[in-house]
Order: sequence, then structure tokens, then C-alpha cells
Amino acid sequence: MAEFVLSERRGAVGIITLNRPQVLNAWNAAMREELTATLTAMEENAEVRAIILTGAGDRAFGAGQDLNETKTFDADRAETWMGEWKRLYDRIRSLSKPIIAALNGVAAGSAFQVALLCDIRVGHPGVTMGQPEINSGIASTTGPWIMREHIGLARTIDLTLTGRMMDADECHRIGVINRLVPQDKVMSESLALAELLASKPPVAMRLDRQRFREMTEEGFRDCLAAGIRIQREAYASGEPARMMEEFLARKAAAKKG
Repeated sequence: MAEFVLSERRGAVGIITLNRPQVLNAWNAAMREELTATLTAMEENAEVRAIILTGAGDRAFGAGQDLNETKTFDADRAETWMGEWKRLYDRIRSLSKPIIAALNGVAAGSAFQVALLCDIRVGHPGVTMGQPEINSGIASTTGPWIMREHIGLARTIDLTLTGRMMDADECHRIGVINRLVPQDKVMSESLALAELLASKPPVAMRLDRQRFREMTEEGFRDCLAAGIRIQREAYASGEPARMMEEFLARKAAAKKG
């Protein structure tokens, strides 16, 4: 029984909800594993023709990595961590069915990346998206790969090195959000779009998604290999653990204040 991922089906549309709202749907190993398994179940269900991925609550699609998990990593665990992302990203990329991200708030770091791996993104004016990993001492490897595919190298460098978050207008202007609607319309718009995609010929849909994967496969494999090398070096240095502790301490102090 999944604890951190909820799933349901509405006709030909499968809906998956990341379900850790108390931490803004931040990733841990269990949630990554559950999401991979749920996507596989929907891939194998012939009655599901399109998928929606969203987050529980009205504040976040996902806040990225749960730092309470990664602050304890050493170099070996960091390499295992990269393997967990490989399995999830491979699963999304190899789906034969279209997947829509219904964005309901922040999509940061690895949650931003997962949103970009989806085929279409629906958001509202309160959405923010970006790659703030550097602010908590995490080096970015998969992020720059997927961002460059969507927004080019110049914006990728900007977002990666500054760690800034983009507002919904910027995201929509550069094509990161495909449909911008009022917050209370995000799910209904996503459902309408998913039903449209579900009505398309399934063989053509599978082959189109397969071709998109083939076009980006070399860069994906390169970023995974680089990720192991870079994350081992980063976590062996001890800097990520120090920066995450400082980041979490600042957040705790701000809550008390």
C-alpha cells in the first residue's frame, strides 16, 4: 500500500498525487520508489490512456529533495541516490502514454525537473519554478540537462548558479508552463487536456514519445554518469551536509520568528 503517493482513475485518465503535504511534497526515497511503481502500474493498465501528476495541498507540486534525508549522505549513499533518480526518470521517459503535470504551487529542484519531464504543464499565477539546489549545497547535474533541453544554455546557467525561482508569468513566457489558468481551474484544465490526449491513436502516441526519448537519450545518459562523479565528490567534501544544516537552521529560525 502506497503511503506517499495516491492514485485514482477517471475514465481513461490516471491521476497520481504526491502526498507529503506537510513538507510540501518533498522527495524521499520511499516516495520516489512509490511513484516509480505507480507509474509502472498505470503503464501496464490498458484502460489508462493518459496520466496526470500533481501534488497534495494547494502550496506545492513539490519542494524538491527532502534535506532531512540528504544531509546524512556520504559519497556512497549519494551514488545510490543518483540510481534512485535514474529509475524514476527512466520510468517517466519510457512511458507509452502522455503525462501532464498539474502544478499547484512551487515546483523546485528535482520537482521542477520531474515537471519538465512531463509532456505538458498546466499552472496558475501563483506557481513558482526553479532550480534552487545551490542554496542548500546540492550540486546540479540532472537539472542542467533537462533545463537546457527546454530553455537553452543561457537561462540554464542563470537558474542553476543563482538558485532563483521564476514566477508564473516568466515560466509561461518561456514555455515552461504550457497552459496558465486560474488556480481553481488547474485540475479541470488538466483533465480536459488528458482526455484529449487519451483520445489520440495509442500507437502513434507511443511512437511519438519514444522518438522524443531517443532525441534526448545521449544527454540523459551523460548527465547520469556526470551525476555519480559530481555527487560523490560533493558529498565526500562535506559541504552539502554543512550547507543543508545551515539552510534548515535558517528555516527553523524564520518559523520561530
